[in-house]
Amino acid sequence: MNILDTIIAHKHKELAARKALLSFAALEKQAVEIKSNYSLKEFLLNTEKSGIIAEFKRKSPSLGIINDQVNIKEVTAAYTAHGASALSVLTDAQFFGGSDADLENARTNAIPILRKDFIIDEYQIAEAKKIGANVVLLIAACLSPARVSSLAEYACSLGLEVLLELHNEEELMHICDATTIVGINNRDLKTFKVDIERSLLMATKIPVEKIKVAESGINSIENIRLFKEHGFKGFLMGEHFMKTTNPGAAFKNFVNSLNNQS
Repeated sequence: MNILDTIIAHKHKELAARKALLSFAALEKQAVEIKSNYSLKEFLLNTEKSGIIAEFKRKSPSLGIINDQVNIKEVTAAYTAHGASALSVLTDAQFFGGSDADLENARTNAIPILRKDFIIDEYQIAEAKKIGANVVLLIAACLSPARVSSLAEYACSLGLEVLLELHNEEELMHICDATTIVGINNRDLKTFKVDIERSLLMATKIPVEKIKVAESGINSIENIRLFKEHGFKGFLMGEHFMKTTNPGAAFKNFVNSLNNQS
């Protein structure tokens, strides 16, 4: 099996264990009581923000440990203070070293938060709402178009937004009415190789009414300028900052340089 298949197989087991502890009906009852106060769409269209979805990620299957020495509250507070348009928090424990508690700790920030995980079931969307997420990630590579549509509609019914992640042109058919924000990942989730040209090549294929987000492999101001020229409003960045000893300071310096050169 490739890396993505391995992750999804483990996710099914993890999901079964969670459902055994708390029923979907009970979880959903808790989730609907939580307000979702921040809109990723609105923040990405706010020109006073950087457009960067700043990610907190301790490790990955391709890199191993990236940074497990920093405090999530401190890092996400710095991201927020210095112009992030949103936060992305990894909640997968097995492969990325994250947890639901990470997202709950980041929720102290007045900014949209994306639950970054491998979502395959409505249960995980209700979980996302319960722990304070405003946005959920749906990855086309591990879902059928019909499943994307049903999961996205369920997310919208809970007041959540959806970031649909694509990797190739064949996945364009996954776009639906409920997926107003479409990301193109430069990283192939089956091999974890990065090709930054992926987003640019696919940009013209995305319907004009959708908000475009470039993901992975973004490490320079020049990258962001190029993506903006191709109509992108969002830029998901994590490793570039998390690889440093002080991700918050690295983010601040990057945004300052971005603003000074705009």
